[in-house]
Amino acid sequence: MMYPRTAPALSPWGAPFQQRGASLLIDPLLNKGTAFTDRERDALGLRGLLPPRVFTMEEQVQRSVAAVRRIPEPLEKYIYLTNLQNRNEVLFYRLILDYVDEMVPLIYTPTVGQACLEYGSIFRRSRGMFITLKERGRIAEILRQWPHEGARLIVVTDGERILGLGDLGALGMGIPIGKLSLYTACAGLHPYYTLPITLDVGTDNKALLDGPMYIGLRERRARGAVFDAFIEEFVTAVENVFPQALVQWEDFGNTNAFRLLNRYRKRLPSFNDDIQGTAAVALAGLLAALRLTGGTLREQRLLFLGAGEAGTGIADLFVSAACAQGMAEADARRQCWFVDSKGLVVKSRVAELAEHKLPYAHDHAFIPTLHDAVQQIRPTALIGVSGTPATFTREVVGLMAALNRQPVIFALSNPTSKAECTAEQAYAWSENRAIFASGSPFPPVQINGQQRVPGQGNNIYIFPGVGLGVLASESREVTDSMFLAAAQTLASLVEPADLAVGRIFPSLTRIRDVSLQIATAVAKVAYENGLARRSRPGDIVEDIRGCMFQPVYRDYV
Repeated sequence: MMYPRTAPALSPWGAPFQQRGASLLIDPLLNKGTAFTDRERDALGLRGLLPPRVFTMEEQVQRSVAAVRRIPEPLEKYIYLTNLQNRNEVLFYRLILDYVDEMVPLIYTPTVGQACLEYGSIFRRSRGMFITLKERGRIAEILRQWPHEGARLIVVTDGERILGLGDLGALGMGIPIGKLSLYTACAGLHPYYTLPITLDVGTDNKALLDGPMYIGLRERRARGAVFDAFIEEFVTAVENVFPQALVQWEDFGNTNAFRLLNRYRKRLPSFNDDIQGTAAVALAGLLAALRLTGGTLREQRLLFLGAGEAGTGIADLFVSAACAQGMAEADARRQCWFVDSKGLVVKSRVAELAEHKLPYAHDHAFIPTLHDAVQQIRPTALIGVSGTPATFTREVVGLMAALNRQPVIFALSNPTSKAECTAEQAYAWSENRAIFASGSPFPPVQINGQQRVPGQGNNIYIFPGVGLGVLASESREVTDSMFLAAAQTLASLVEPADLAVGRIFPSLTRIRDVSLQIATAVAKVAYENGLARRSRPGDIVEDIRGCMFQPVYRDYV
């Protein structure tokens, strides 16, 4: 069965609506709050349980946005929005869509980073599932306790590598919750079918283990055979309990992220957003930047600061794109260079390198510093995925500007505090010639009377549409070709007006259409490659549009 257009809680496959009274008001998917009409209040046993005046959704949105704006601190705004989501999800998503530029940074990056750090102290109401090592042998039983039948989209983390903040253990739950909120807001995945999960295998963060507010297991992180057996049981349980689900692996550490992706990607529909989503959004930025710089993709030389999941994922997708343009794979790989914590990744270091770095260990003299690597490698694009702030210095950016008429500078580390440089620095240090993008948002910059609008290379542009396309086509697998199609589609949606102000990604105000177009491209790959478990519809765009949840109230009587 295709991803449903409505949810059982709202329209249980033709069954009459049953909820009444106070139970209706405490169900966030059904509650309309003060928007229940007089007729509904009488018919559903709500008379006297609400203030007498009936408000429209538009009036509720205005009240909510005013409340958010009265709150001075971003974390407190996040708490308000979380409470709204737990009280009235339809209104929450209406607010996010109507004020997407203002609200997305509050429910996700950069604010979600601080929210994760404080998750134990701001915890109000459980959302999603915490599955711990104590539940070994019972994971399927635990999953069956989820109150919504037929979960279609699971975002799961073990909390080891939360943004650029490191091992936060169970506090990382803010990430799956936030990602799934973006799936609904940006791509219309019905919230009924979404399930955030934290696999709590402990933490190696001593401050958390010793802290009074830590909400997770107070033991060291499990690794090796114990960890692998736990994940295997989890995957088996998902296959049995939620056989139609798409799984997104999120914020696993480098030692596990690549292994888990490669082990399970053909067994159940799954992908790793840190590897593949980041790769697609960065490649889209590079493709869009070429419309400003000229030249071809195969002529680009990339230098990455950081050689983890994100960096090697971007490089791998760049290689795929270059090969699609006729370049040999070995030649495409030689266009990608990495600087890790020790210096340039080269062949002489092979014995000490992790497996995912080996394809990019080129035959070159070792270089210890980023500045010297830029000087000798002469990249056209500098891409920061290190999680180390202020590493794109004035000297480094200035050197990039000396080597390139329009240097491409991507400071992609999240949250904002981890960015390799700011937008203002990139423009100022390059004589206003840099093409800049960042992982977290930066405000527009005025330089010499000219406004530059930095692009946000955020995975929000990619993963919601990919997930929607996979679910709509019922694809058996999430392939690299789908992410290549997503990147190419995203780049094609950058308009001349965006490029005129230096922005190489579409405005977030267009995010629902962007997600729809990406979902269509992904679904086409599934149909054309024989991966779809349903017949190809006559009009893929309209078929997918019909699946998208719209945050509007329904009439109950």
